Amino acid sequence: MRYHFTILTIIILSILSKIAPGAAIQANNANNLTRLEDYLEFAALNNAGLQSIFEQWKTAVEQIPQSESLPDPKFTYGYFIKEIETRTGPQRQRFGLLQTFPWFGKIEARTDVASANAKAAHKRYEAAKFKLFYEVKDSFYEYVYLGQAVEIAKQNLELLKHFEEVARTRYTASAGSHPDIIRAQIELAMLDNKLKTLEQMRRPLVAHLDSLLNRRSETLLPWPEKPEYNLIKIDRSKAIAIMIANNPQLQELDFELASAKAAMELAKKKFYPDINIGLDWIQTDEALSAGVRDSGKDPIIAMLSLNLPVWTDSYKAAQIQARAQMRSRSAKKLQSQNDLAAQLEKTLFEFEDSAGKIELYQEILLPKAKEMLEASEVAYRAGTIDFLSLIDAQRTLLEFNLSLEKAITNNLQKTAQIEMLMGVDSVVFAGQI
Repeated sequence: MRYHFTILTIIILSILSKIAPGAAIQANNANNLTRLEDYLEFAALNNAGLQSIFEQWKTAVEQIPQSESLPDPKFTYGYFIKEIETRTGPQRQRFGLLQTFPWFGKIEARTDVASANAKAAHKRYEAAKFKLFYEVKDSFYEYVYLGQAVEIAKQNLELLKHFEEVARTRYTASAGSHPDIIRAQIELAMLDNKLKTLEQMRRPLVAHLDSLLNRRSETLLPWPEKPEYNLIKIDRSKAIAIMIANNPQLQELDFELASAKAAMELAKKKFYPDINIGLDWIQTDEALSAGVRDSGKDPIIAMLSLNLPVWTDSYKAAQIQARAQMRSRSAKKLQSQNDLAAQLEKTLFEFEDSAGKIELYQEILLPKAKEMLEASEVAYRAGTIDFLSLIDAQRTLLEFNLSLEKAITNNLQKTAQIEMLMGVDSVVFAGQI
């Protein structure tokens, strides 16, 4: 199973290394991003932080074949400065080859550690990707809201200009007062200043998006397309169950715990010796005396040696260290699971709260505000209400429009955060919740 994971992971990494770091979409394509899907793709291929964690994953995977390997064999050579005379002849030089074989199970335990670490690194990469996608979605939706706020402010500016003309018409006909015109001009100036403030917010927001996308351009990103919005409901118990099963941070801790267990097994194996097997060959010349049996025959020596693991204090310390690491990672996972569950509960509340506000504005407040503004304009033309009431109705409509867009933005942002916590690409398809 470990072998299959290694081969499959190396294949995947070799493919991703060709399309992830280095295949960045820059230049003109970076200035044409309008859809959320384009932003996510661009960030996945270009974000420097994600590329760094991707390389860390590759590094961890390459540790597996190193852990599976035997130590390099040792070659020894000895030259007899003063030849040793033996019965069969003088000995001139000696050649040796020695291979160390770790005790049974040591390589397997060492490889299990490396394999678990590689799987943990993979989950760390997935967690970083989900976090990056959440940050991109969060900023993208904020950018969409800013574009909508600018458009709403422009529409209200045109509406105020219309009201100013109505006030001038009534003043010319001696049916209105000059202060009405002044009030309209004051409101126009205030709304125009608000519009300029909204437009100035575009640059710092784009700068944040540029940092997530690793985009280097003086050109501002175009206004994004407003995504289609559908109000959804999320079952809390299912969401928490999916989070516990899918969240890559928790899965990373599972593999870190597996690594600690394998390290514990490896620490136990240190009490057993490693086996060294080798051969020595001694070059021997012909004997000085004629007729000697086996004259000039080179002796070949088979060798077996063991290291003596007598310094047990260090081995015991390694076991204590491995046990402490296991307890630490087990406690860390439990605390992380509790923290993520609490964070998910809070985010679900904020998600439901924003959904309630959307329904309130869409079904009640916004239709009533539009109705009140239309009635107020008719009443002002008829002289039954003052201009201040008309302006107040216009302000209310502006605030409700902005509040609705903000509630939709908050709902989409909380949805993105829930997706990150659950470890899914979309809550809509995550267990039909």
